[in-house]
This record gives sequence, structure tokens and C-alpha cells, in this order.
Amino acid sequence: MLGCSQSFVRMLEKMEEFDPEKVIEEFEAITRDAGKVQRETLKKILEENGSAEYLQSLGLNGRTDPESFKTCVPLVTHKELEPYIHRIADGDPSPILTGKPITTISLSSGTTQGKPKFVPFNDELMESTMQIYRTSFAFRNREFPIGNGKGLQFIYSSKQFQTKGGLAAGTATTNVYRNSQFKETMKAIQSQSCCPDEVIFGPDFHQSLYCHLLCGLIFRDEVQFVFSTFAHSILHAFRTFEQVWEELCTDIREGVLSNRVSAPSIRAAMSKLLKPNPELADLVYKKITGLSNWYRLIPELFPNAKYIYGIMTGSMEPYLRKLRHYAGELPLLSADYGSSEGWIGANVNPKLPPESATFAVLPNIGFFEFIPLKHNIEDQDQNQMDPSFFQIEHEPVDLTEVKIGEDYEIIVTNFAGLYRYKLGDVVKVMGFHNSTPELKFVCRRNLLLTINIDKNTEKDLQLAVEEASKLLGEEKLEVVDYSSHVDSSTDPGHYVIFWEISGEAGEEVLKECCNCLDRSFIDAGYVSSRKVNAIGALELRVVRRGTFQKILDHYLGLGSALSQFKTPRCVGPTNNLVLQILCGNVVESYFSTAF
Repeated sequence: MLGCSQSFVRMLEKMEEFDPEKVIEEFEAITRDAGKVQRETLKKILEENGSAEYLQSLGLNGRTDPESFKTCVPLVTHKELEPYIHRIADGDPSPILTGKPITTISLSSGTTQGKPKFVPFNDELMESTMQIYRTSFAFRNREFPIGNGKGLQFIYSSKQFQTKGGLAAGTATTNVYRNSQFKETMKAIQSQSCCPDEVIFGPDFHQSLYCHLLCGLIFRDEVQFVFSTFAHSILHAFRTFEQVWEELCTDIREGVLSNRVSAPSIRAAMSKLLKPNPELADLVYKKITGLSNWYRLIPELFPNAKYIYGIMTGSMEPYLRKLRHYAGELPLLSADYGSSEGWIGANVNPKLPPESATFAVLPNIGFFEFIPLKHNIEDQDQNQMDPSFFQIEHEPVDLTEVKIGEDYEIIVTNFAGLYRYKLGDVVKVMGFHNSTPELKFVCRRNLLLTINIDKNTEKDLQLAVEEASKLLGEEKLEVVDYSSHVDSSTDPGHYVIFWEISGEAGEEVLKECCNCLDRSFIDAGYVSSRKVNAIGALELRVVRRGTFQKILDHYLGLGSALSQFKTPRCVGPTNNLVLQILCGNVVESYFSTAF
């Protein structure tokens, strides 16, 4: 990162003498009067960026109070800010969104809309990233202390490129991993990777993954935790392990790296670590052959691991069942809550299972507002709520005005040029830590399956798939991954669910699964529309093994990093290439007879 600020240097000095209890004390202090901290944070943001063209055009005239800010500044989505961001990326040096120049652009994963968004990234966002890491580690280490070992971290840095204006651009994770402060922070919080940098920054994801696994085995006794940004990446790593473990054992036995790794930088780095070790190879072989269907794979390989850590909420929840199979008794800990646009909150209750994880908002990393989406949902099962409530909007409320049990869409104002930015996430307030709310992620607001008056969310889709996949479980099979699509080419339109299955399922079972999927969408608008044939019969399309790997490869080819990848759960018309991959790999198709 260019031009490291003085506050950044001070933060670094703090990290060199990292004291978890002091970090917790600081967190307790800023959350005691979150409202006051919020007003101070907004004032600081507006003072630092008051010269920006965007703010000047809205008539704030130097005012920094929340009331003037809300009166003058409109709620926006990325679409409204996109022209300004592209001017920055194209090299316009004037203060457009921020007072100081933006030097780096982050790319979103692109899995929602089919193409990545450009998002401004600066020193202040990096600083808040490190604050989140330090805060959550302090609470995590209090419950699950780790010594001076290593982490098996499946992290990957895709290439940065130069925008037209010469700015460095890369995925949000890449911008963090390539920042000099990242390694210092990881060292300070005892979270160093067991892999050399050449593996993390390798030119080919498949080669990097293979070497992550190999390094994990070499340092198996020192591995204290397993991590990746998303649960999907951890699961993908151990599914890959199932395929390559014998080759890994050969590498360890002979001390020679497999020919599948061709990148000179990776080979050179690995040659310093890899020495002939037949005893370790025999031990790993014995551990693997003693497993039953890969159950407890992770603790068997890494006997001193304390936990598995990564983002496990939202679209990651479908992977938890399989991850628990690999993990055995090892706890799964959900990492913090943020997005490409910046961080929101830290997991300060690490003992909660991922399905119940909450995130305490840090009131000093941005100014947060919340759009109430419904007032009284206490009497509804949270998993069976009518998603049409997402259409009900009210005036945004401040951070400390939210109510427990209610659902909101988050609005973010940060230090990198986003002002009253609608993040598109729906969260539920589960409680308060001092005076700052603890949020539970519910779903993305804009991911809706809808044809008529029906409105089904990503969560509704997940619950339907979970219910129907129980029928596969009786056959000792599982859904490897899934997605959906609204097919409007038929009259009436209908839902299409794509499944990749772990083996061959019988026709009768798949017909039952299809009917179960259809019945499991309990939204009143969907059910009534199906009964009068305003929505056609749901279609289950089974795709070839490896189809979702092709989707992953497609995004990696666009420059995404695996650590930022999320399977698109609802493939819309803007995501045509992914739809082509899915439709081009269908092997069987079934229509529901449930209605």
C-alpha cells in the first residue's frame, strides 16, 4: 500500500506487543457509548472528505452532524456511485469521492450479478480490517487459546492488475494479503501460515492448493487451526485431498515435489521445505486408511488443531454438514462479517455454532444506518417468514436505535468514499454488546426467485434443498452443490433447481426429491400461484460431477480468488455464461407432480 499513514504505523507498533486483554478492553470502551462513537466517526469521515466533489455537490457545506448528513445525502446503490468510481479508476486525480486520492480498487466476487463491482480501497479500510482481525482473535483466543504454532490457511492471492488510470486493482482478499501490514498482523496474533508466500501468491490456484495441503502435512504437529475466508474453500481443499492424498504421501516419502506443480517460484520455495520423510508418509498413510468414509479427517491429520475457522454464514451454511463430517469433534468457528465494501462486525461470541453466529458492530469503523424491513415478526418462525416483508421499507434508524428480533437492511458510510450505501444484506438484531447491536446475517436482499407474486430468498432455497436432500441421505448420497434459475421461456415460467450429486441416484428417488423441493417453497405467493398454474411445475436438473468446479474455474479465469468465491445460488439473466455451464452439463431432468 502506498503512503502508510501515521495512525497505521502506531497501530503496527501496538501489534508488535499484542495484548489480547487490552484489545478486548478497547472494544469494550468503544461499544459502551456506541451512539457517541458513531457521531464522532461520521464527523471524522465528513471532515476528511469534505472537499470531495460528491459531497460538495450535495450541499453539506461543511456540516458534519447526522441530521444534516441524512437530509442532504441520498441513499444509493453501487449503480449510482459507479460513474464516480470509474473516473477514479481511469485516473482522474481530483478529489471525487474522498479527500485523499484512492490508490487501490477492490473487485467484488461477481457471483451475484455475473460481473465484479469496482469498490474503492484505502489505508483506512486496511486499518479497519486489521482492527477486526485483532478484535475477533482476542475473543477467540480467550475461549480457544493457541500457542506459537502455525495455521493451515487456504488463502490465495489472485493477480492485481493496473486500471486504465494506473491504480492497483484486485479482489478484496488479494488487496489485504498483498498489503505489508497483513503479515505483521498475522505474526502478532500467532496466525502465521505454514505455507511460504510463493504458495499463497502462486500463479495457479490448483498448484497452490496442492502445496497448501503438502505444507499442512509437513507441519502437521504445529498446525493449531485450519482457516480459509469461506467454508467452501476449506471443504474444497479436503475434497481435493481425497483425490491426491497418495500423491502427497509419495512427495513426502521421496522428498520430491509432484510434477503437477510446475510454477518455478512455488517449486523453489517448496524444495526448501520438502525432505525425504518415509516415517511421516507411513503415518499419514496409516491415518487415512484407518478412516471410515473420511470421518474426522482433519483432527486425524492435524492432532493439535483447536478449531476450523472461516465465514460460515449465509450462502456458506449448506457446506457445514460435510465440513462437520471432516471435522469430527473440532469446533467450527465463524469468521467476521464484512463485504468487499468493508467490514461491519466482529465475532465476539466464538463459542456459538455458525448457524447462530452473531457479529458485534464496531462503531468506529464506519457510520451505520438500518432500514427496518418489518416491525413484528416475533410470532413467525425465522426460517419460515414470508419474504414479501422485504418490500416493506421505513426511514433508516441509527445503530443504537435498532430493536432486538427485527430485520434490517444495512446502510454503510465508510472512510473510502461510500456514503449511505445500501449494502443489500438483510440482518436480524439478536442482542446488544454494551450499546452496539449484535447482528445475525439472514440473506442477500436482491437474491429472489420470483415469477408472479412469489418471493423466495436464498434462505428459502437453502431450506428447500436441505429438506429434499434428506431423501438422498437414505441412499447414502448427498448434494455436492446447487443453484437455481427462473425459466421464463416457458408459459407459465417455472423454477429450475440444479443439483450436483455425489453418486448415482435412482429415478424414483429423484422424482420424490423434485416433488419435495416444490412443496418446500412455502411462500404463500408461490403456493397459491402453483395451485392455479400461474407458476409452472418446478424442474430438477441433475448435472454432471464436476459442473460446479467448472463454474469455479470460470470465475478464477475472470481473475477472482478462490478465497472470495461464492457459488451463485440464483443465476439471473446477467449471468449468462454460468447458466450456459449449468445447462450444458444437465444429465437428467424431472418435473414436479406435487400440485
